[in-house]
Amino acid sequence: MRESSCDVLIVGAGAAGLATAIFTRQRNPSLRVLLVDGARLPGAKILVSGGGRCNVTNRVVSERDFWGGPSTVVRRVLRALPVEETVAFFAAAGVSVHEEHDGKLFPDSNRARDVLDALLRQAAVNGVERRWPWRVSSVVRRERDFAIATASTPDDIVTARRVVLATGGQSLPKTGSDGGGFEIARAMGHTLVPTTPALAPLLLAADRPGPGSSMHEELSGVSVDALVTIWIDGRAAVRLRESLLWTHFGISGPVALNASRHWLRAALEQRPAAVTISFLPGLSYDDVDRQWLERTRDRPLSSIATMLASLVPASLASALLERLAIEPAITLAELRRDDRRRLIRALTEWPLSIAGSRGYNFAEATAGGVDLREIDPGTMESRKCRGLYLVGEVLDVDGRIGGFNFQWAWSSAAAAAAALAGPDES
Repeated sequence: MRESSCDVLIVGAGAAGLATAIFTRQRNPSLRVLLVDGARLPGAKILVSGGGRCNVTNRVVSERDFWGGPSTVVRRVLRALPVEETVAFFAAAGVSVHEEHDGKLFPDSNRARDVLDALLRQAAVNGVERRWPWRVSSVVRRERDFAIATASTPDDIVTARRVVLATGGQSLPKTGSDGGGFEIARAMGHTLVPTTPALAPLLLAADRPGPGSSMHEELSGVSVDALVTIWIDGRAAVRLRESLLWTHFGISGPVALNASRHWLRAALEQRPAAVTISFLPGLSYDDVDRQWLERTRDRPLSSIATMLASLVPASLASALLERLAIEPAITLAELRRDDRRRLIRALTEWPLSIAGSRGYNFAEATAGGVDLREIDPGTMESRKCRGLYLVGEVLDVDGRIGGFNFQWAWSSAAAAAAALAGPDES
């Protein structure tokens, strides 16, 4: 049996794992840090993120941008590496960033490859030892260290004083995030919050019986500004506003991706859930009704189609009128009161029949994971197993779209690195 040793072994060379390795060696170059990954070429998730451009972080990040574990814990972890320090780190690594819509920060080159290359380069420059493909099959806590084995070469054992799980969740499994780290954490005594896809496109059921296209198929490719409300147990649990994209399978776009984790978790917990959409975000039913009556008084001979086209895309207006069985050519003066009310209700609270999501293969994050309450937020060390640290998506934290999940990776890595670089008290 071949046995080698190191001070810190980090499992997973994605964003959180690479950052933990770099930050640890920067803080304490005397430590032997070994970074392992099961993929032949790690970092695939970085490469596909942000449409291949990698949304590194966001201009403003707070605990309110995340769901999952306690917000007080998230807030403390985020303080370990604020956005300004993240930007400074990447600038020093040769990756300058620029701001886009909603505060999203992308590399100036618009190439995710440059972000990954910078991280790999920083790992090499700082003396991080790397080994891949090397998939961890077991982690065993011994009296004073850990024994880590790989399935491919069972006689190849690495011992480490401390171990970091940076194995990610289950989203985009082709990139290597297949949930394997969850079982390692469970074996070490951790509780797992049941997982679902997050930031996943949603599937819609047919909105009417019989032949003919569903509304989402008719509108495929159309984007609208929308307010989505997720109703759970009969109450409005979450309201989200952003752009929505109709697709051949249902809905996508930022607001749909952000909404997905809430509907999927309610479904997992078998709680009654419904989703409605307002095509006029910022306006209530009464606001629209008042505007409609004013327009009717001022321009009674305008057609319903003309009125709607001033509010929403013409294709959406046509689809709504068809489903409400309202003739588009009739004038505002001819529209019956009940039909006006039905139409305004459709504009401000249209029900969406969610049938599920496109799953982990299309999800950008994972909701659920290792219970955040079992982690010391100051060090990211396990409260269940001394010497074990957990960072990134393996934990029960998922951010909204816009660079927040990457910032969680960088910040949790910095918190762990500060502790790992200090005296070994395990």
